[in-house]
Amino acid sequence: MRFSVSGDRIEITTDIREYIDRRLYFALGRFGTAIDNVSVRVGDTNGPRGGVDKHCQIVVKLRASGSHPIAVDDNDEDLYAAVARASSRAGRTVARAIERRRRKRTYQRRRMLAEDASRTMYADAQEDM
Repeated sequence: MRFSVSGDRIEITTDIREYIDRRLYFALGRFGTAIDNVSVRVGDTNGPRGGVDKHCQIVVKLRASGSHPIAVDDNDEDLYAAVARASSRAGRTVARAIERRRRKRTYQRRRMLAEDASRTMYADAQEDM
């Protein structure tokens, strides 16, 4: 799992980078083998004017072929709060996507086994005639 952190009109200090890394490892660490790349963009929309303008965007690309990237955005007055909420939401969204993919594979496997069983039953019935 690779991380990339970039800032838009905001300086990425070591404290911010360490906080982002810690929050992402906490939220996404258990999915490390399923995740290819995580890209984080943080920014300050209004600059020094203040307000709810700190922005965090997290994009997670899964290793599965054909899977779409998962993007999560959050805005807050405090950058650390925006990062915390966005990373938490990214963890839940990745968990849902992986579970959905697992269920689909299980369903397809069961369907193939059922089709094979019905074919063998049909072939056995044809032999008995």
